[in-house]
Amino acid sequence: DVQLQASGGGLVQAGGSLRLSCVASGFTLDEYAIGWFRQSPGKEREGVSFISTSEDNTYYADSVKGRFTISGDNDKNTVYLQMNSLKPEDTARYYCARGPGAKLITTHYLEFDSWGRGTLVTVSS
Repeated sequence: DVQLQASGGGLVQAGGSLRLSCVASGFTLDEYAIGWFRQSPGKEREGVSFISTSEDNTYYADSVKGRFTISGDNDKNTVYLQMNSLKPEDTARYYCARGPGAKLITTHYLEFDSWGRGTLVTVSS
């Protein structure tokens, strides 16, 4: 079965850091791009950061550029999202999902699948 398991969320003060992990099973990272998305109550799901390990290509939303870093470990079949300088507006449930192919060709959430339950990030002011 194809699964993505996100973890690493928690409560942190503004300016703090968290590292999220996304463990993939049922496929390998070099076969599919992976995206991190977030959603808070009343808001649309937002693409945060994306990675194609086969292309060594990454993408960041403007809202997180310079603060978040995405990386992939093919040996562990895991994608990480290092989040620094966190702000209260980063509070959301964070999900990882699988893209339509190995290349990073889209960042729209409708093109991604295998959504897990996500992990909650809360940033206090």
